[in-house]
Amino acid sequence: MWLYLYAILFIIAIFAIYALQNRQYKKTEYYEQTKNPYMSVLFDKGRLGEFYTYKYLKPLDGYRRYLFNLYIPKENGETTELDVVLLHESGIYVLESKNYSGWIFGTESQKYWTQTLPVGRGRSQKNKFFNPVLQNKGHLKWLKTFLADQTLPFYSYIVFSDRCTLKNIRLNSEEHHVVNRYNLLSVIRQNIAKTGSQLSVEKIDRLFEILYPLTQVDGAVKMAHIKNIQQKTQDNFSKPVPAVMVMPKAEEPICPRCGEKLVMRTVRKGERQGKQFRGCSGFPKCRYTEELTAES
Repeated sequence: MWLYLYAILFIIAIFAIYALQNRQYKKTEYYEQTKNPYMSVLFDKGRLGEFYTYKYLKPLDGYRRYLFNLYIPKENGETTELDVVLLHESGIYVLESKNYSGWIFGTESQKYWTQTLPVGRGRSQKNKFFNPVLQNKGHLKWLKTFLADQTLPFYSYIVFSDRCTLKNIRLNSEEHHVVNRYNLLSVIRQNIAKTGSQLSVEKIDRLFEILYPLTQVDGAVKMAHIKNIQQKTQDNFSKPVPAVMVMPKAEEPICPRCGEKLVMRTVRKGERQGKQFRGCSGFPKCRYTEELTAES
């Protein structure tokens, strides 16, 4: 009897907490603009990442306005979607949200970055995803083209979730910033302290008026955008791989355990003597190895 009563009270408490959070959520600028139901945000990794990016920036000082899911037109008739744009006194921040977990490896010039996830017994699973720095470069390009104002200051931030570790991220320039969400507020405050105020309240409001309609596009535009992305992804991963490929220096394979380079080694003893494999250059501290496949 008591167990049944406790279960009922627990369920009531869960619903009460959800109702409270839902009411608070509906007061946010994110809901006001996107109209995404709270439940759909909780169970959609992409939307949740955007919402958390917005929440982490709430304590930011200074006049500001936000834009979410901004569909900027491209010259070929397609669109590019910007997750979060922050219009602030210090400039225009283009924030690409990556709500991922695991270890993240990549350089500014690589076409694809790597996500490494543990799968148990010392093994890991590696997933490729399009370089978010290159992705945000495209966002900045088309946003600048659309606004056609060379005096505007732009900043690029790639925001990963707090569940992942930025293991070996190498950037060649200071144009882009790759951070975990818990560092986002701090690094933007540092940028504000360095740049100072560059946009007036009137300018921010004017930019918001120009860009806001692009957050309210109809479902057909969104579906066309998704189809274009899916088609490009399919085309990229279906391209034939050359039988012999010399990997450029920027694309050197990286150990998913420690972040050091993987180097070619040869088995010296035993049944596999003479066979080649990849081993961590941090050996013997790290003993990670990879068998070579036909694609390697």
